[in-house]
Amino acid sequence: MKPDLSVNIAGIRMKNPVMPASGCFGYGEEMVWFFDLSLLGAVVTKGTTLVPWQGNEQPRMAETRAGLINFIGLQNPGVEVVVREKMPFLRRFAVPVIVNVSGKTTDEYTGVVQRFEEVKDAFRPEALEINISCPNIKVGGMLFGQDPDVAAKLISDLRKLTSITLIVKLTPNVTDIVAVARAVVQAGANALSLINTLKGRVKILNGPHAGKWVVGGLSGPAIKPVALQKVFEVSQANLGVPIIGMGGIQFLEDVLEFLEAGADAVAVGTANFIEPMTMPNLITGLEKHMTDKGYASIPELKQALRNSQQPERSKA
Repeated sequence: MKPDLSVNIAGIRMKNPVMPASGCFGYGEEMVWFFDLSLLGAVVTKGTTLVPWQGNEQPRMAETRAGLINFIGLQNPGVEVVVREKMPFLRRFAVPVIVNVSGKTTDEYTGVVQRFEEVKDAFRPEALEINISCPNIKVGGMLFGQDPDVAAKLISDLRKLTSITLIVKLTPNVTDIVAVARAVVQAGANALSLINTLKGRVKILNGPHAGKWVVGGLSGPAIKPVALQKVFEVSQANLGVPIIGMGGIQFLEDVLEFLEAGADAVAVGTANFIEPMTMPNLITGLEKHMTDKGYASIPELKQALRNSQQPERSKA
């Protein structure tokens, strides 16, 4: 018998725990050339704002030795285009849709949420991922996620506007991520996703922009240890909501480590640029691993991973 890979994220039934991270998948239109989106546990769109955003000027992306720094600036067509064009496209696939919501002000966030609350079920996503953690825009974004009180006020305002599941995306660029997580859960968040990128700087060495610096969000393998620690800290706080873990996930061992750290599902970002088949490969690998080990379900796998944990080393 095949293992059951399904997970339930705040009422969203996913056939497996693997999804794209926002910003690394667009609206899925390019990825259909590589695989059937129905294979995924969910689809997460790039950041969507109230009006179209052109994004930042070039250069706005540069590789590092162990990752990628982006300064895209949340370029997107705006919520009306997403409602009219992107949602109908994504509804062709048997997969839950999670729309990432971004803004520079509270009014911009509320405008996007209100618009999705207004539309018919065919155009409504299963969840809204509220991005309060983006380090590559000059105002808004991460500023909302660095203060627990500010974050809680925003989520409380949004919770009053919609019945749609709210997932809050947290920044690692804080002193105490648990304080922010607790604040947004108390304000009405149904789930948490973490982490977003770390703020970093890299100098471009070649090409037309050689010598210029890119300052923005660092993603990829370099941030995985940070992401695992943040997921573990929030998980240990027992806040009572599911956690979607992300940050440097590329191989099966990465997925297993995030599940062991306390994640209930995982999101893949930068690895999609390296190998577009990363997510289908992870799903296949996860199923094979569970079959080989005799695990019938994801909760059973997570319990086995927790039981295998070694005692933490003394800090003395």
